[in-house]
Amino acid sequence: MHPIICTIGPFNVYAYGLMLALAFIVSATLASLQAKRQKLNPDIIFNLCFVIVISGVIGARIFYIAANLNYYLKNPLEIIMLQHGGLAWFGSLILGAVSGIVYINNKKLPTYQTLDLMAPFVALGQAIGRIGCLLNGCCFGKASAFGFYFPAHEEWLIPTQAWSSLSLVFIFLILRILQERPHRPGEIFILYLLLYSAKRFFIEFWRADNPQIISGLTLFQLLSIAVFFLALAGLIFIKKRRQ
Repeated sequence: MHPIICTIGPFNVYAYGLMLALAFIVSATLASLQAKRQKLNPDIIFNLCFVIVISGVIGARIFYIAANLNYYLKNPLEIIMLQHGGLAWFGSLILGAVSGIVYINNKKLPTYQTLDLMAPFVALGQAIGRIGCLLNGCCFGKASAFGFYFPAHEEWLIPTQAWSSLSLVFIFLILRILQERPHRPGEIFILYLLLYSAKRFFIEFWRADNPQIISGLTLFQLLSIAVFFLALAGLIFIKKRRQ
């Protein structure tokens, strides 16, 4: 809707990039403050946020390009045009989680406690990032007379970006409340995976940018189902495991 926030000299300030930067600053700052309350080194946590964001963006971009390979083979220059959008959470989860866990182990931090600490602020960062999607016009919904008018598409569309952002704020609040209550190590991170995958599964029914591939479901819905049940199995394991 407003992909370019402003122009400073010869440079454009893109809404998508600005929201990603804001998401990092807010989430990393809050996570560092929470780390201090949990007697963890806030500087290491801030650096961990940086590692997760960079690796997560790379992983999300690679996954999105792989999922839309035909388009990018025909338009190779678009591969580096991150300001146009095009990040997939599942790629971010894989590479961001792997890089984060490697960093956590390298710094000898308690793995499960650190993952639990980070989970709510990851959701908050995603909520802010989705505002960038709304302004950019990517990740758009299906045509609807009750939606928003998107000039880039010249249509009234369901604002799935806004609904996704609100859902992620709700997930953030749930996780923060549970984070302050007694819980088993790893439980908050697993709940994040459960809630996010469920949210993504239902939001996909309203989105119009991902093709259906099996039984009326998109690739991301199938992946959401897989993540949901893996997380559910992990939660059951954690509940049964001795403290």
